Amino acid sequence: MNTISIKYTLDFQLSFAKEYRWTRCGKCFNVKTGRQIKQALNNSCIGYNIKGKFYSATFLRKNLVKIEKEYYPF
Repeated sequence: MNTISIKYTLDFQLSFAKEYRWTRCGKCFNVKTGRQIKQALNNSCIGYNIKGKFYSATFLRKNLVKIEKEYYPF
């Protein structure tokens, strides 16, 4: 049995749903479930299904916030 691990650096998150985060290469992940969210096409509009509701990529791009570095004292 072979195992392959891939690490992604998450740089951006949504302002209204902090568990959805993006990498610099444009991949979306839900950090609560650990799954990658696929792009969807709805009426010729590209976007993502966030919490069961479709949002266009242009709307999501306006609501992205840079993730600040988290410091842990331990």
